[in-house]
Amino acid sequence: MTKTICQHSGKLPEETMDFLRGIAADYAKVKTAVYERCSGIGSVERINHIYDIQTEMRNCGLRQQLRLPVAYYEMAIVEAVANIKSMWSKIKDRIREAIRNRDNLTDAECRYIRTVLKLDQVFAAVLQRRAYEMPRNVSEEDLDIGRLNNLIRRLVRRYVAKPKIRSTTQFKVIPAGYKYKNGGLYLVSRVPRRRICLPLKDTQTSTRQIRICIKEDSVDIHIFRDVEIHEDESRKGTIYIYIGYRDALTLSNGHVYGQELNKLVSPETERLSAKNAERSKIRHVMEQSAMAGDYRKAGRMEANNLGRKKYEEQKRRVRERTQNYINAELNRMLAEEKPERIVITRTGTVSRKKSSAKELNRRLTRSFGGYIRRRLEEKCRIHGIELLTISSKDTASICSQCGKQGARTSREFHCGHCGFRTTAARNTARNIEKKAISAGT
Repeated sequence: MTKTICQHSGKLPEETMDFLRGIAADYAKVKTAVYERCSGIGSVERINHIYDIQTEMRNCGLRQQLRLPVAYYEMAIVEAVANIKSMWSKIKDRIREAIRNRDNLTDAECRYIRTVLKLDQVFAAVLQRRAYEMPRNVSEEDLDIGRLNNLIRRLVRRYVAKPKIRSTTQFKVIPAGYKYKNGGLYLVSRVPRRRICLPLKDTQTSTRQIRICIKEDSVDIHIFRDVEIHEDESRKGTIYIYIGYRDALTLSNGHVYGQELNKLVSPETERLSAKNAERSKIRHVMEQSAMAGDYRKAGRMEANNLGRKKYEEQKRRVRERTQNYINAELNRMLAEEKPERIVITRTGTVSRKKSSAKELNRRLTRSFGGYIRRRLEEKCRIHGIELLTISSKDTASICSQCGKQGARTSREFHCGHCGFRTTAARNTARNIEKKAISAGT
């Protein structure tokens, strides 16, 4: 599997930082140009022919206009095309999910739509209202093709969202655009036969594409490295895990890992809540001063009281400390349990409506559940462990002892039918085990 390793540079001079920011800004402009040319329905077929898109972008004159070296220009095109492919893949997945839940579609109609989504040429023809050859597996079915094609177009319009530039502080470089020498990373510059040196804090090197992430006065270099999957014959059995926001991992056998997670997250949530309330008051006073014409006071408040440098740095430190703790607990769990297979629940759908309980809403916003799932998936791939997911339906409020409806609080579970008491997380983990076994997972 591919693993990302982060290198850190030393403090860089302002001239070097200006160069890197300029490259990142032009990199974003190239990606934007590709999005504008190739992310519409007229280019659904083209995105699978990246060489044609590269040839078009090479001949459009944008690189000469920006004076952007090839090492960055080509990588921007490749990354933009990959993002467009990802966009269409997500749209198709959402359409598949939408038709799965429709009662007014027959099995043959659903099969036709899935076939169209699978064949890029047919999918493009449907969106562009062009003639196409009917797929063989549905050609003999008696279907209302016009209605189904209109449904596909309508769902595409509902779910389509063109890619946008989310950051102008990072860019990728192809191997020809950099080299390691004398403890530093040398990047090609806009001047021929001249390179910009980034002194490094370690001696790691790469022969593949790398990503440069710009900080305030330094950079992080993300190296992509293949890691061999380790097969451990001592791993046996299956464990069933509930991923929570108080205790990171609760197993059906009663073992708990990451019990300090809530102690790391809750104080930070409370600190940010108080800090944001204070900043909101300052922002209100600043806006009132600006409306009254006192722009000097408003500017002074914005510069001295609403800066984000310290605010973001504190958030970053706490986030990294929490992530390090989660990784350590995941490693401890895998070392002690030695599972051959792990079963967890799939992530549930998030309601668009905010919870009426503000404290709960803030806690869920700062939950590290998604990070735990991603890291668990990566570690399972590295160690050759099978990771399975099941639906979370009927795993929280059902008694794992008798199967009747019970009463659950944020931490405890009590069944009024059989008197069973345990933690809510343990009860959910036991239900995950029962559901997985009954389903033959």
